[in-house]
Amino acid sequence: MEKIGILLELLVGAQNDIAGKFIQIWGQGKVLLVVPFLRIFMYINLVMSIMLFIEKVYMALVVAMNKLFGKKPEQRYKWEPFQDDVELGSSVYPLVLVQVPMFNEKEVYQLSIGAACRLSWPSDRIVIQVLDDSTDPLIKGMVQTECQSWESKGVNIHYQVRDNRKGYKAGALKEGLKHHYAKECEYVVIFDADFQPEPDFLTQTIPFLHHNPELGLVQSRWKFVNSNDCLMTRMQEMSLDYHFKVEQESGSITYAFFGFNGTAGVWRMAALDEAGGWKDRTTVEDMDLAVRASLKGWKFLYIGTLMVKNELPSVLKAYRYQQHRWSCGPANLFRKMFFEIMRNKRVTLWKKLYVLYSFFFVRKIVAHIVTFTLYCVVIPATVLIPEVTVPRWGTIYVPTVITLLNAVGTPRSFYLVVFWVLFENVMSLHRTKATFIGLFETRGVNEWVVTEKQGDASKPKTTTQQSQSRFQIGERILMLELCVGMVIFGCACYDLAYGKYNYFVFLYLQAIAFITMGCGYIGTQVPNS
Repeated sequence: MEKIGILLELLVGAQNDIAGKFIQIWGQGKVLLVVPFLRIFMYINLVMSIMLFIEKVYMALVVAMNKLFGKKPEQRYKWEPFQDDVELGSSVYPLVLVQVPMFNEKEVYQLSIGAACRLSWPSDRIVIQVLDDSTDPLIKGMVQTECQSWESKGVNIHYQVRDNRKGYKAGALKEGLKHHYAKECEYVVIFDADFQPEPDFLTQTIPFLHHNPELGLVQSRWKFVNSNDCLMTRMQEMSLDYHFKVEQESGSITYAFFGFNGTAGVWRMAALDEAGGWKDRTTVEDMDLAVRASLKGWKFLYIGTLMVKNELPSVLKAYRYQQHRWSCGPANLFRKMFFEIMRNKRVTLWKKLYVLYSFFFVRKIVAHIVTFTLYCVVIPATVLIPEVTVPRWGTIYVPTVITLLNAVGTPRSFYLVVFWVLFENVMSLHRTKATFIGLFETRGVNEWVVTEKQGDASKPKTTTQQSQSRFQIGERILMLELCVGMVIFGCACYDLAYGKYNYFVFLYLQAIAFITMGCGYIGTQVPNS
């Protein structure tokens, strides 16, 4: 028994030595490596935060000054309505092509085709082109029947299909322009399958292009018909309202440049052709075209008062696919066009710097990365490494101003601003991952999944529609979000017990947001497990 006791003492002593050495190594490694690395990482994030802060304030000032002292679009550019001529007849109106690309759009094809066919324009001066890439034979038949129905009413509508989906939307639009009737058109209008323009859309936009030869694009604003579906659509509305009211408006005012939104816009065919037409090298073919056209010297006009109804994704899975495309594509396009923009001789140095720094680097890369790394990595890490302190201005003042500037775009949702911050921070993980995929062109860089549409928000969903949206719990779980949520939750508990910064309130809320989204409990039609 005495020997056993001595053996146990030796084992305990050895264990204590191992634990002591581990603590000693961790202490030395923490001082030499962890603390300096975290401090440098924090400074990098603070610099990115300041860059984003300056950009937000600058754009807000531009829009505010324009509203107070600026001119309306019809005052900055010549605008006169077309007048009917007895002798010339309808030939005074330019020939317009309306493209409606779609892919298995069972819920919305009638809405979009009907809205396009009801546009107010002389019937012999407008061509409707439905570009159907559907793979479901039943849906293809329904779309074709709808086109035939409108054709029987005297509408000049063409139903076009391809034998492959090469290039996805860009490929369909490019193929559509090859038809002889399309080549005769002076302007081309694009409406995605869920967009429903008002009948006066063309009479409001075409005159700007017709009377101002330097304009290559006129872009309208989106109006969301289902923003009240759920909390997720309310959050999207806040982000997109800011995009249109501030980002697009300020770009149009300062450099007559902004990213084409891919739909609800009118292109001058000459500008589109000079830019090189549609390219499918990234998942943001619309932005690609806009940048190339701008480098050729064409100007863009954004009309914030002209709204086109459309639908927000209300299912989390569809929204994530959309955000992957919208985050990965711009980063990849920045990589591909950086030197092309720098070498360009047609535009001024200031405009090139604006496109590279403000439009691409700050808004499309820095904004996604710093939102995740600062609020979901650095701040939780400083709880565990108290030797590193984030300045108060970096955790409170700058984020507060940025948040308020974003929130003013949607006054009715101001009371949801806390939910919006938490939601955006969670989505920033997904966007950051997509941004790095685009920058380094790794697997999934050209992943394209068409955003699922639910149809008319005013109509109740049928049992069939609801059952199609249901999926198993294994498909609903997002492991990365869950893991990040659990880590942040642990940091919150540690800060509550031992911390000195009182971050635990924010960290608990952020952890709950990550875990909630990680379990798929956000959006409409949440499936039963």
